[in-house]
Amino acid sequence: MSEILSSLRSLMASHTPPLDALVVPSEDYHQSEYVSARDKRREFVSGFTGSAGLALITKNEARLWTDGRYFLQAIQQLSDEWTLMRMGEDPLVEVWMSDNLSEGANIGVDPWCVSVDTANRWGKAFAKKSQNLIPTTTDLVDEVWKSRPPPEMNPVLVHPLEFAGRSVPEKLTDLRAKLKQESARGLVIAALDEVAWLYNIRGTDVAYCPVVHAFAIVTTDSAFLYVDKKKVSNEVSEYFKGLGVEVKEYTDVISDVALLASKQLFSSFSSKSEDMEIDSDQTDRLWVDPASCCYALYSKLDADKVLLQPSPLSLPKALKNPVELEGLKKAHVQANKKKPTSETSKLTELTVSDKLESLRAAKEHFRGLSFPTISSVGSNAAIIHYSPEPEACAEMDPDKIYLCDSGAQYLDGTTDITRTVHFGKPSAHEKDCYTAVLKGHVALGNARFPKGTNGYTLDILARAPLWKFGLDYRHGTGHGVGSYLFVHEGPHQVSFRPSARNVPLQATMTVTDEPGYYEDGNFGIRLENVLVVNDAETEFNFGDKGYLQFEHITWAPYQVKLIDLKQLTREEIDWLNTYHLRCKDILAPFLNQAEMEWLKKATEPVTDALDGCSVWVLWTEIKHVTESTFSEYSLPFQSPLSNSHELKVQKDHELREM
Repeated sequence: MSEILSSLRSLMASHTPPLDALVVPSEDYHQSEYVSARDKRREFVSGFTGSAGLALITKNEARLWTDGRYFLQAIQQLSDEWTLMRMGEDPLVEVWMSDNLSEGANIGVDPWCVSVDTANRWGKAFAKKSQNLIPTTTDLVDEVWKSRPPPEMNPVLVHPLEFAGRSVPEKLTDLRAKLKQESARGLVIAALDEVAWLYNIRGTDVAYCPVVHAFAIVTTDSAFLYVDKKKVSNEVSEYFKGLGVEVKEYTDVISDVALLASKQLFSSFSSKSEDMEIDSDQTDRLWVDPASCCYALYSKLDADKVLLQPSPLSLPKALKNPVELEGLKKAHVQANKKKPTSETSKLTELTVSDKLESLRAAKEHFRGLSFPTISSVGSNAAIIHYSPEPEACAEMDPDKIYLCDSGAQYLDGTTDITRTVHFGKPSAHEKDCYTAVLKGHVALGNARFPKGTNGYTLDILARAPLWKFGLDYRHGTGHGVGSYLFVHEGPHQVSFRPSARNVPLQATMTVTDEPGYYEDGNFGIRLENVLVVNDAETEFNFGDKGYLQFEHITWAPYQVKLIDLKQLTREEIDWLNTYHLRCKDILAPFLNQAEMEWLKKATEPVTDALDGCSVWVLWTEIKHVTESTFSEYSLPFQSPLSNSHELKVQKDHELREM
């Protein structure tokens, strides 16, 4: 790592102008959360492998900013040359640079790897000390990275209408109506999932994300796709011709954005006269999403004629059509194409994770995992986005909590589920923490709320049971889930972060419900289901707003022995029993006899928290009180689960999406 930093500092000194600092973001040219191997520049320079973060290298310091999901991981992975900056606790990166770098300092960044939003925000922060944001002509990290992986050369795949649910012409018609509504003549599309969704294509350029590296431009009468043409087969080329979409080289996008700005971008599928129809200044605007468009493309436009606002594709993509909704539900409950074989092997975080993947791989429409499986035992579960490594993973331990957060990509949907279990006897403290997490999970999943409510407002429902004990967690509570697309999908979210205020929840959106608690050095707990937002029928309709509620589409039992039933309300127990009954009914058709026996035990109804206790009940006559009669009753408590039912079955069979 020292050699990498030394080489970068030499390049910074020889750069024109010389750089006082170099920013290395996590993002690629499309501002993606997950990036391909060749775009993991921040990981290369810092050694930190988390999906979110930013590295800053100055003449004599190296600092890394990341969020609460990765604090523990970063502490473990960063060398002594690096200083960890905790987002939400330490100063923002632009504030730190403005305060700590000299007046007139030059701060370099690859303009392809920073969004318009971020670049503009930094520019404002730097102004007070006349500091300069310098777009580098080449990425300095690439010059140092001698073993950088080659570009991905994977084919563009057409996503069938039977899974997409809406045709490309329909989507283009809706998009152009929005352009007209906003008096814009074109849109630059940089987000990979938006390009894939709009043109009903998928790819394998990014691990866990079924997308292809591509840009798109759509105007009032033309449409373009920018992709390495070696990825486009003759069949796919004909598909795009049939749609009237012109396919151009990936590297042509920057010159075409400049042509678009000067009204000189013409498609072979439309006439030049049509392209030149718009002359009014009022309609001479180009739409750019400042969060997903890189500064390199934005710099080719006239800033005075740019409409900077969220992409018009983001919300329609999040609002699932009936075909997508049905596909997502099926993806969470699918029969294996072939029965998995049992094998005896050492049970470690990694072997269990690999076994789970092999079970999913036997299912219909499987295309891969939707993110690296978080298979974590004991203290590793306190690392929120822990990923087991072959040489260092822990063995399964019956005396420790096990947390598994996993998901998969299927042609008909994307899944994401977390369950936390204990194969021995959990401590009272572990049960208290698990129960608080479960209560928050249930509270959010059962919420009814007026239309127009955002995820920032709802986030407190999942945290309140933890707050009661002075506990909390450092991640958001819920994110959207794509339809055979990104497992983390916006624009909505359920979170404490102010950005969760931006978009209200709407019917047909998907969102996860995943509160947790993490105790450094001991254990971690998280429970996660995927929910669909539906219209709710209520007795009243205050303000004629209409109301919404959630529908669970994840079916996996919660481990009852981790629950302190005395802490649950009658309503929570009723919900748990109802959910478990549905789990049994939905999963039963896919199970053999041995699996069904396990499921019956795992979903047995639990009894009320008062059962097994001696309770005094006072009977009082209101009108003729002559005496108080006390009645004592005691009901036997039957344990709903034995302590030895999970490990072997979970190893050999996939009873659920986990």
